[in-house]
Amino acid sequence: MLEINNLSVSFRRYNGFFSQDTITRLSDIELNIAPGEIVALVGHSGAGKSLLAHAILGLLPNNAIAKGDISFQGNPLCKKSLSEKRGRDIALLPQQTTYLDPTANVGALIGWAANRAGKPPAIESRLTEVGLSADVARLYPHQLSGGMARRVLMAQAISGGAKLLIADEPTAGLDPTNRDIILEKLRKHADEGGAVLLITHDLIPVLSYADHIAILKDGKMCCLAPTSAFSGAGDALASHYAKSLWRALPQNDFHAYA
Repeated sequence: MLEINNLSVSFRRYNGFFSQDTITRLSDIELNIAPGEIVALVGHSGAGKSLLAHAILGLLPNNAIAKGDISFQGNPLCKKSLSEKRGRDIALLPQQTTYLDPTANVGALIGWAANRAGKPPAIESRLTEVGLSADVARLYPHQLSGGMARRVLMAQAISGGAKLLIADEPTAGLDPTNRDIILEKLRKHADEGGAVLLITHDLIPVLSYADHIAILKDGKMCCLAPTSAFSGAGDALASHYAKSLWRALPQNDFHAYA
């Protein structure tokens, strides 16, 4: 469904008063996500995870230089096609709950997302799907708990019937119950024929839901492996960094990989 080939992203910057140079933040990224799959993208802060999401969505700033190919359902994504597909075929589940318009209630927020995609709002059904009652439709963002707000963002993302969901740290700061509600909904979306790029810094919880784990390090894809490879001592992992990351987790007794 989503194919990324040889993607690099650089930024122009001023180097003194009269000269410019470029700094590269993503290099030679290769990634495919098929219908029915969740690929979890893991990496340290600043590795380029959110930048990759913005590149896919065509939301890079004016000083960005993107090279490479991104295709969706076999068709290249360009500026025109992205403007048509964002919110319809491709939806972002953002990291920050401040994306919710504070002047609108939950029902209106979900309704706007559905209307933009040309879908009936079905507000009550969308709330039910993410474990919220119909009464929540009357509430405003400031009246929501963190877990509720993230589930409203999920309801918005799925209300347009998007095939590809890009979820940027959708469980950050959530307790295990609310975290699992979000992850289970993403898994259901994939099982129904959709695809999910799940950006996270927390590897362990997503192993029960994702099909593959991709690891970014300093803007480069250093590992793409099935979730089954992340077990035991990590001997099935080809990447030295992936093995080190896996073995250094608390669940693995912080063992270093020499």
